[in-house]
Amino acid sequence: MQAKWYVFYTKSRHEKKVHELLVRRGYEVFLPLQKVVRQWSDRKKKVEVPLFNSYIFVYIPEYRVSEVVQTPGIAWVIRHNGRPAVLQPKEYELIKRFLQTGLLIEVVPQEEVKAGDWVKILDGPLKGVEGQVTETDSGKFTVVLETLGQAMRVDIEPGLLKKLDY
Repeated sequence: MQAKWYVFYTKSRHEKKVHELLVRRGYEVFLPLQKVVRQWSDRKKKVEVPLFNSYIFVYIPEYRVSEVVQTPGIAWVIRHNGRPAVLQPKEYELIKRFLQTGLLIEVVPQEEVKAGDWVKILDGPLKGVEGQVTETDSGKFTVVLETLGQAMRVDIEPGLLKKLDY
């Protein structure tokens, strides 16, 4: 049976602990983290936080899903159409690309692209990625990961977007 990236839901703020435990048990685990600046009363600090709160991905054959669910800190397996949800290879690569870019681009609105339009990125580290524009005033661009029920948003220069006819 072929292994796939199955999607699990962890208890709140247990992602890193579950990741460590699963790796120690020999599983291949994907926990996408992003660096953010957090403000405390006396200082600022860069910390790594999960890209998707309470989500973790484990590369296993489907018959091993039940043993992963028994791991302390895992709440349940995410389901899609009545089956354990799978992170598709295209989605896995897209998440990795988003994380590698660290993109925060200052945006100048462009009139031919508006909220709701489906677009393709023409250049840059996310070249070829398709998604939907969610806000034109701030240039937010969203890619929805259907099997996860989650979305990733990034600021994109509108001049890099080509409107698609869907």
